[in-house]
Amino acid sequence: MKPETGARASLRKQLLWGLLLPIALFILVDTVSLYRQALRAVNTAYDRTLLASAKSIGEMLEMQGQGADARLVARINYSALEAFEADNRSRMAYRVSLRDGTWVEGAQDLQPWNGTIPQQGPYAALVDFYDSQWRGDDVRVAVLLQPVASAQANTMATIQVAETLELRRELAQRILRDTLQRQAILILVIALIALLVVVRVTRPIGRLSRTLDARASDDLTPIDASTLPAEVQPLAEATNRVMERLQHSLEHQKRFVRDAAHQLRTPLAVLKTQVQSARRGDTPSNEALPALEETIDRATVLANQMLSLAKVEQLRQSGQFEPVEWSAILRDLALEMAPLVADKDIDFGLDSESCFVSAHPWMLREISRNLLHNAIRHTPVGGKLDVRLHPDHGMAHLEIMDSGEGIPDELRPRLFQPFSTADQRHGSGLGLTIAKEMVLTLGGQIALVNRTDANGHVDGLNASVQLRLWSEAP
Repeated sequence: MKPETGARASLRKQLLWGLLLPIALFILVDTVSLYRQALRAVNTAYDRTLLASAKSIGEMLEMQGQGADARLVARINYSALEAFEADNRSRMAYRVSLRDGTWVEGAQDLQPWNGTIPQQGPYAALVDFYDSQWRGDDVRVAVLLQPVASAQANTMATIQVAETLELRRELAQRILRDTLQRQAILILVIALIALLVVVRVTRPIGRLSRTLDARASDDLTPIDASTLPAEVQPLAEATNRVMERLQHSLEHQKRFVRDAAHQLRTPLAVLKTQVQSARRGDTPSNEALPALEETIDRATVLANQMLSLAKVEQLRQSGQFEPVEWSAILRDLALEMAPLVADKDIDFGLDSESCFVSAHPWMLREISRNLLHNAIRHTPVGGKLDVRLHPDHGMAHLEIMDSGEGIPDELRPRLFQPFSTADQRHGSGLGLTIAKEMVLTLGGQIALVNRTDANGHVDGLNASVQLRLWSEAP
């Protein structure tokens, strides 16, 4: 079985593969290391047996004669090696020779030793071990340099004891099999434990999936994350936030459809009545056409404002804002509304400093347009209207100060509610609602406060908006 990749890989399989693969690799490396250590231990034990055989043979050597007639004599019976043979599955041979390689006793076909004694071997004596061949078989050979002396002469004998490798190989294979069996059992136990742990850990996720599948299509209630593992709770909380935004979006759409059906029904009914009246001749054409035009204009403004509300929600969901120069927008709007200001002979003043705010250009323009248009409409003929924009403590402050009658007391409790207006003939009551929704979307504040004189009389309205400067935006 191969691990799945990409989006198809389940969390359970990823956890299992992520746990078992490193463990299996570690156990594989550990198995090789254990086998090599066991093999070294086996070789060391058998090498000691060979060395003991060589020492036993060395004890049977003696010098005979003296002077030039002195010679090395070995009185060795093969039975001396039987004590060191493990069983009849391996064969042993020995060779005794002088230091120059001259054969003295034992197997003449065993190759003479031509090596050197290791500088730092595991044995204190003059001993060496090497691998060779004897009669077509691989053998392990122990070499012992044994001094032999008598009262008349002395020499250095080279004793070689060779053993075939059947027992060593069989024992090494047995050790390898036992090690692999134990490690295989260990892997199975670890795999079983990992599987049980992973199944137990991922069980709440499966339970959550079944709960969500069983929900109705319009059920966007928050997920109960109290029983979920700590690692999954951020996912559940993020899902709850997404569902909260979806719930808000659905409620906004329902409210938009409800308000649109309610608000557009009236001007359309009026428009139909006016058309029928004009067709019957109840109203002269010179009166019917202006009335029709006024009704169409009101319906158009209402439709545009409701579309603006829908667009605000879309921008709120996207959350993609950019640095916008607010003072440039205010100057453009002042030029655009100059004819309205001139018609009412308003004393208009604009004092704006450069302010880059984190916003969407269309939203910033609609906020300023709605507030400025309201201020012009409520400013009396010949009145005064001042617009100021300045930065202060990381915020851009916009103040629009008209000289109208202020906010009526009956309108104050529902100031920013949709379709709330003191004069149904000149407004739909959506301008302030749109402005507030946009300001809140941009993370700012909006306020409308009556301005009073020294005697406590209302002499105008201050509309203020605060938005975060781009340099201070999170």
